[in-house]
Amino acid sequence: MPTSRHYPFDHFINRELSLLAFNRRVLAQAADPRVPLLERLRFLCIVSSNLDEFFEIRVAGLKEQIKLGSRVTDNDGLPPQELFRRVEHQAHALIAEQYALQNDVILPALAAEGIVFIRRSLWDEPQSAWIREYFFREVMPLLTPIGLDPAHPFPRVLNKSLNFAIELEGTDAFGRSSGAAIVQAPRALPRVIHLPKELTGVDHGYVFLSSILHQHVGELFSGMNVLGCYQFRVTRNSDLFVDDEEVKNLRTALQGELPQRHFGDAVRLEVADNCSEVMTQFLLQQFGLKGEDLYRVQGIVNLVRLISVPDGVDRPDLKYPPFHPGMPKVMTKRSDMFANIRKHDILLHHPFQSFTPVIQFLQQAADDPQVVAIKMTVYRTGTGSVLMEHLLRAARSGKEVTVVVELMARFDEEANLDIAARLEEIGAHVVYGVFGYKTHAKMLMVLRREDGGYRRYVHLGTGNYHPGTTRFYTDFGLLTAREEISDDVNEVFKQITGLGKHKALNHLLQAPFTLHAAMLALIQAEADAARAGHRAQIIAKMNSLLEPEIIEALYDASQAGVKIDLLVRGVCALRPGVAGLSERIRVRSVIGRFLEHSRIFYFHAGGEQKLYLSSADWMERNFFRRIEICFPILEAKLKRRVIQEGLRPYLADNSQAWNMNAEGGFAVSPSRRSRICAQELLLTELATRG
Repeated sequence: MPTSRHYPFDHFINRELSLLAFNRRVLAQAADPRVPLLERLRFLCIVSSNLDEFFEIRVAGLKEQIKLGSRVTDNDGLPPQELFRRVEHQAHALIAEQYALQNDVILPALAAEGIVFIRRSLWDEPQSAWIREYFFREVMPLLTPIGLDPAHPFPRVLNKSLNFAIELEGTDAFGRSSGAAIVQAPRALPRVIHLPKELTGVDHGYVFLSSILHQHVGELFSGMNVLGCYQFRVTRNSDLFVDDEEVKNLRTALQGELPQRHFGDAVRLEVADNCSEVMTQFLLQQFGLKGEDLYRVQGIVNLVRLISVPDGVDRPDLKYPPFHPGMPKVMTKRSDMFANIRKHDILLHHPFQSFTPVIQFLQQAADDPQVVAIKMTVYRTGTGSVLMEHLLRAARSGKEVTVVVELMARFDEEANLDIAARLEEIGAHVVYGVFGYKTHAKMLMVLRREDGGYRRYVHLGTGNYHPGTTRFYTDFGLLTAREEISDDVNEVFKQITGLGKHKALNHLLQAPFTLHAAMLALIQAEADAARAGHRAQIIAKMNSLLEPEIIEALYDASQAGVKIDLLVRGVCALRPGVAGLSERIRVRSVIGRFLEHSRIFYFHAGGEQKLYLSSADWMERNFFRRIEICFPILEAKLKRRVIQEGLRPYLADNSQAWNMNAEGGFAVSPSRRSRICAQELLLTELATRG
């Protein structure tokens, strides 16, 4: 477990504020005219999706601390109340910038390209007639207006659902005159509706569902006068709580807890900017929120739903150029995955190289009569995954199939419960890891009869077994039959599924046992080498850097003379470039077409060049509260590939790389050199365009 050692507060940047800074960098992609227009719209939606989770988890946790009167601070020393004040201020500013960018830049640019969102005030007569018919045919049957009176209290509003607050005048057939009603938009309907070309004169003319409802809301309240109709959306605490001491069956407990996620405590209220002050205050009161929790927006209250537009519009000229992921040369010579892996290790770099070899590996294992057992971890794999179908087929054919399903994979719990149930139905062994520790390691092991005995084949990765995300997440995967690696993987599976003491592994570093200490030792070794006058260097690539002992060790190494380059996509608590503390540390964040997801740890090690790939970020949760693996690349040729593909281009990138300053701010440094974009370079080298 982490030590209780205290470090100076000014050594650390706050996690929540760093996460908001990350979303500013994502929003900058939406503002960048070099990015294709429909992709800019997609980035705009991604910011909204990210902020939803930020409020559901991070802000919700902060508000819980304040409610309980906690004065506990993080490593940066900011008390909860002060941190909330800063978060609220920055979040309001970020969302205001997001909507200004949408209204003033992106929507007009789309309209110029014939992709038009037609405002309600601009509908002509034929358009109005078509929309009216659509309302009565598709929308009206699904609506349940709820008038607010003593018999109809304020309804339970689902997390992140689109709703309308209606102000009314008059009395109904029963003499009721509450003056207010709530209507929830049907979740089954799209939020943007495509109009026929003959009505709009453009290929892609849309109206918002919210506009259709607004226009026809009077149909729901016959004989009454609608004074106002206002969109609103509430974001709720969506973190799940399962009591370690009380729970007897994790799966049952989780099934009971999941439905409540939709009705957790409210943490944010979004309303359209036309919402009256009276209705705004009424809604805040109903949700137990204050003025600082209110977000007035100039447009639809759920930009996430616009993400369907880039996918639905056939305009290749307004999207990133298509590509076909490349295949390793060995895969083009023979299709037998086991023969290929026996010959030498295979390194895959997604999405520039295809995920197909991993699918083929599992497919052949399921069909091969010599394969007797398959073991796999599942964290996020998606619904309808082809990998799961191969596992199911293997189990049906009588092979020993063991799947470690992580039920607490945030926002994938329901999908994983479904996967677990399907596997159990056909006789597979399903375990839910080790209670209290998330199983985040990415491992797939196949046991095959060969030469009178057994041989193990394994796949290890930095990313999830999710064929969908491998198209836009950058990750590495390793296929190997090396005994010293496969024996380690087998031992980790034994630990997870059975009982027993931790056993020393040959090459794998494992959280929560050896990973943290090993990383500290590797950093310390570089510091010692620098103090002795030898060359010393550390390059690390990850999603997040937060763990205080690691950060302090990096500060110490910098002061000793170690050159340190950190590629941190998201949250970073370390302060780079501080005189006397971290002047030899550079932090960069690359935000581009693909989500940077791989974790790579490089240490010069006196010329040995130790290189590890991992599923783990440098965070307390990954070191101490998760089951993670960190595996070395032992083959020299593959080690060079990881350095040349996963590190060097990103250190040279002057197109999509942001440099971090000591205060946690980021800026794209101007460069007079020719443009270097790491992701485009890798597409050119590894994939096929078109």
